Amino acid sequence: MIFVGTAFLDRPNQSQESRTLRYSDFIEAVQENQISRVFISPDNGTAQIIENDGGRAAVNLAPDNDLLQLLTEHDVDIAVQPPQQANPWQQAASSLLFPILLLGGLFFLFRRSQGGAGGGNPAMSFGKSKARLQMEPSTQVTFGDVAGIEGAKLELAEVVDFLKNPDRFTAVGAKIPKGVLLVGPPGTGKTLLAKAVAGEAAVPFFSISGSEFVEMFVGVGASRVRDLFEQAKKNAPCIVFIDEIDAVGRQRGAGLGGGNDEREQTLNQLLTEMDGFEGNTGIIIVAATNRPDVLDSALLRPGRFDRQVVVDRPDYLGRLQILKVHAREKTLSKDVDLDQVARRTPGFTGADLANLLNESAILAARREHTEVSNIEISDAIERVMAGPEKKDRVMSNKRKELVAYHEAGHALVGAVMPDYDPVQKISIIPRGQAGGLTFFTPSEERMESGLYSRSYLQNQMAVALGGRVAEEIVYGEDEVTTGASNDLKQVAQVARQMVTRFGMSEKLGPVALGRSQGGMFLGRDIAAERDFSEDTAATIDDEVSCLVDIAYKRATKALLENRSVLDELAEMLIEKETVDSEDLQQLLIKRKVKVAEYI
Repeated sequence: MIFVGTAFLDRPNQSQESRTLRYSDFIEAVQENQISRVFISPDNGTAQIIENDGGRAAVNLAPDNDLLQLLTEHDVDIAVQPPQQANPWQQAASSLLFPILLLGGLFFLFRRSQGGAGGGNPAMSFGKSKARLQMEPSTQVTFGDVAGIEGAKLELAEVVDFLKNPDRFTAVGAKIPKGVLLVGPPGTGKTLLAKAVAGEAAVPFFSISGSEFVEMFVGVGASRVRDLFEQAKKNAPCIVFIDEIDAVGRQRGAGLGGGNDEREQTLNQLLTEMDGFEGNTGIIIVAATNRPDVLDSALLRPGRFDRQVVVDRPDYLGRLQILKVHAREKTLSKDVDLDQVARRTPGFTGADLANLLNESAILAARREHTEVSNIEISDAIERVMAGPEKKDRVMSNKRKELVAYHEAGHALVGAVMPDYDPVQKISIIPRGQAGGLTFFTPSEERMESGLYSRSYLQNQMAVALGGRVAEEIVYGEDEVTTGASNDLKQVAQVARQMVTRFGMSEKLGPVALGRSQGGMFLGRDIAAERDFSEDTAATIDDEVSCLVDIAYKRATKALLENRSVLDELAEMLIEKETVDSEDLQQLLIKRKVKVAEYI
């Protein structure tokens, strides 16, 4: 008979278990009548046994259908333990634990994706502005740290002064400007100026990038614009800085397949907030871009951006001031003349000059020097302009001679051409992709004005062809190499611009051809409109060929008349690898080479 236990008054104490039997030993003990009682678990997986002598043991049961019959045949008392009833509250808590953890994880991820903006319902914070608010900006940048762009600094200093002392301006009827747009090439200091405004102004400062407005969901960007201006109104007077505004302010309807609805809605909302029915008294928008040509005309009009401040590349005095600012943290040797460095770096922006001094310091540290000398600065200038030296590249004598004649041809033609930039340095040490380089020092006045005469452009083409012509003279036309490929590309570009853009063609006269209209998203070459006939195109090609031919003849005549100077200069380069301007001038004086006009 099978006894199903319900009271369990004699349930074995788990702490009294002494051993675990194997299933085979358990069956053998049953067959030998050594077992008096068996307590089977609810899942039929284990059993507690009591032997005749009072010993206790545990056994893991196998799925054996004959076990109960065996126990009955040997008069073993069988009891099945009932399952333990769990607390209903614990069951409810365990069943709700997973959904709660899942919802909590989703909530955390959503808040994190939104940058933690806003409180309460995270879905309501999706359209919140990501602008960073600084009630007391601590950029540690002031107008004293901004040099070389005095005009732009004066414009923004006036804005800050208006915020600090509005009565002085309102007394004469002046109104606070609503917006200031900073326009200029990359690296000229637009963002640095905004940091200086934040450091100087004693008003709340909001900073955001134009790309942070636009999302893949329609309406989010416009919602963020509204939220930004709502926050700004609560903290007025204040300054809102939008960096890279061209990301959201591009012309509407200029896309290839229609406009981007989300971006255009964001721009429309920005236009309304800047100068709509309500107005934004006490809020000044400062924006920066290096692509003003793609901005929407409605964004640029007075009333939204009252001032457009051009932050251009610094002139000589500006570069000198910038170098002095960045040299404060550098240990320069006494022989370093920042004035000469400023003269050698026309066209460099503030970011370029900062990188130049940093590269100089890195070179000095790499060479285990305690100070930055003129040598490191000179090497850094060449490194920034043309790339690092490749002294470890082994050059054969033939290749070295070829590069020497090529660079000597550039330098000699440049030296004898009238009204051209002086030669700064000649080197046959490989840098970047170039096997050798000839450095010229552009005229400061010419660089600042951006005005180039016809004779200068003709000289530029002749100098660019000097390397190719030197190879032909020395080695013959059959041995000309591909080293002049970049030079030929530059010559063709200059000649075509002279004909089509600058009106310097004898046959076509002062006419600009090939206007570019619209299509800023298509690329400049695709967007160029061809406004001339096939006959005119053929004439343009003839004029370009004529200009290149004249430049080629001028370079050939200059080198043939000074062949001995060309050989000597090439020998100097082979021996020293680098020839500076002083060595070249001494050679020209010794050989009595004069600047002359060439056909």
